[in-house]
Amino acid sequence: MPELVLGLDVGGSSIKAGLVDVRSGRVSGSIIAAPTPQPSTPAALTAVLAELARRLPGGSGTVGVAFPAVIKAGSACTAANIDRGWLGTNGASLAAQALGRPVRFLNDADAAGIAEMRFGSGRGCNGTVIMLTFGTGIGTALFTNGRLFPNTELGHMELRGMDAEKWASAHVRTAEGLDFPAWIERVNAYLLALHQLLWPDVFILGGAVSERFSEFAPLLHSQAELRPAQFANQAGVIGAALAAADAAV
Repeated sequence: MPELVLGLDVGGSSIKAGLVDVRSGRVSGSIIAAPTPQPSTPAALTAVLAELARRLPGGSGTVGVAFPAVIKAGSACTAANIDRGWLGTNGASLAAQALGRPVRFLNDADAAGIAEMRFGSGRGCNGTVIMLTFGTGIGTALFTNGRLFPNTELGHMELRGMDAEKWASAHVRTAEGLDFPAWIERVNAYLLALHQLLWPDVFILGGAVSERFSEFAPLLHSQAELRPAQFANQAGVIGAALAAADAAV
């Protein structure tokens, strides 16, 4: 297994990249980033992936790409927060052509969950764990006894007559100017809906907003244990690299 693996995390506003020591789950050096192109067409976006990879020489083997869509056999099946030109596109093949290396293409929240379950806040957790990433949307990753059930997309469950992420994401908090009490009231309603559906033992709250967990944690309420993500906005990069290393074994 290679020690340093390149992980890329595609988000609605930026694309992050880093070399990850997959034996320790830590980023080697610094995370670099570039704006997500608008529109985020397959050609435009893969060009950014290739440029970021060029700026981070040193990794070996398969590259991991975390992507904001349901991914089946390397192809994007949804496009809620990405250009619709990705629908039906084999992202793994397209990215591999651009980077000149094999690519493991997976859902971004699943990647973040892999990082947290293996080396972060979910390490050693049994039972049912739901990783939530609050950003442009709400990403979800579901684990039972350490095993991932991929592509859950529970950010799109209906809440208040709309997709939950259209009402309770970090982006909505910023766009509507919500303070933490107003936003966490919405998050609590979402956690309750998830709990009534899946009865998790642990929720892991991630995304960049998790860096401020101590500020809003007293406002959170759930029957499940609530934990902040350890890797915050690095989780997608780390998880993508771990998934790529696993695929190469």
